[in-house]
Amino acid sequence: MEHSHALISNDAVIFGILLAILAFVFKTSNSANPRLKKFYSIVPMLLLCYFLPSLLNTFGIVDGENSQLYYVASRYLLPACLILLTLSVDLKEIAKLGYKPVLMFLTGTVGVILGGPLAILLVSMVNPELVGGAGPDAVWRGMTTVAGSWIGGGANQAAMYEVFSPSNTLFGIMVTVDIIVAEVWMAFLLIGIGKKDKIDRFFRADSSSVDHLQNKMEAYGKSIERNPSTTDFMVMLGIGFAFTGLAHYGADIIAPFIETNAPSLAKFSLTSKFFWLIVIATTVGVILSFTKVRSYEGAGASKIGTIFIFILVATIGMKMDIRTLGDHPGLFVVGGIWMLIHIVLLLVVGKLIRAPYFFLAIGSKANIGGAASAPVLAAAFHPALAPVGVLLAVLGYVLGTYGAWLCGLLMQAIAP
Repeated sequence: MEHSHALISNDAVIFGILLAILAFVFKTSNSANPRLKKFYSIVPMLLLCYFLPSLLNTFGIVDGENSQLYYVASRYLLPACLILLTLSVDLKEIAKLGYKPVLMFLTGTVGVILGGPLAILLVSMVNPELVGGAGPDAVWRGMTTVAGSWIGGGANQAAMYEVFSPSNTLFGIMVTVDIIVAEVWMAFLLIGIGKKDKIDRFFRADSSSVDHLQNKMEAYGKSIERNPSTTDFMVMLGIGFAFTGLAHYGADIIAPFIETNAPSLAKFSLTSKFFWLIVIATTVGVILSFTKVRSYEGAGASKIGTIFIFILVATIGMKMDIRTLGDHPGLFVVGGIWMLIHIVLLLVVGKLIRAPYFFLAIGSKANIGGAASAPVLAAAFHPALAPVGVLLAVLGYVLGTYGAWLCGLLMQAIAP
């Protein structure tokens, strides 16, 4: 795929650059050099995997918006990675985590639903024109697409675009607000991982259930660990991509069928092919966890899945333009207030129920980022914890459109 308006327009070349960046970050983050160790103790490697590719887009070396690499990564590598990450999941052990991860997830959802109208209300007291507008250019209409993205993901965002019909110009601005504000919060979540013990002490949280799950899944991986052969790699790739193909096939049948026979279910994202792609892939991975296929975790299934995740991360970062931080500053303030309400609510509830930082971070990211980000953040805690992020993210897709629709109605009622 080739595209104009960039120094490098060939996606094959861009893909090579992205892989070189990832290789550089991985190599330096695992270096024994004391200076590099100090650097990565402050700056998480995952943050660099977002930031460095964004520089390619910012300085016009590539055109992230017109590149097809994100589409390929999200439609092929993401479902394959979900399958490979969940085939070793231990649902019984995840169930033992109790109600706190689900409650923190739902708290994050409520924070987004209430945060949008509250942000409009607060800003309108100071500058009503900033959150005003009429018709397709009414700011609240554009904010509904952010709500869809922040509760579920891209499919929910597209659904809100269809339901509330903001202008294309406004939608483009709000996509930028969505990405920048969400990624700034992601950076803070990643930095918090290095301080999770201090945060848990502040919350007076008992993280033993998380540690137990991590240790058990890690121990299971070690118990079946083996030196993988070429056959093992081929089988694992076959499992990942064959079932990804099956997920696409199922999505191509189910989504149009529902759209034709029950169009009212669109508000639950049930007419979205991407929604069904993620659900089917995750379901397949969970089913495989009850079979002998689970033993391929010992050959490195989750490691391959993690590689796919980081490629996805790099393609997401490539779509960012850090220069846009200076564009439409007022709407970034609105987005920042909205996100702050989401965060404060998570902190309050987390403190009240003494939730470990892992539950707070994943509860937030399963909303704001969905299946593309929640397993990434969970894996940053430990690769064995990635399935927890996957399962909560799927719940986000289910609730995303309905929650965003409710948020949109509230914002419409409050907007000046």
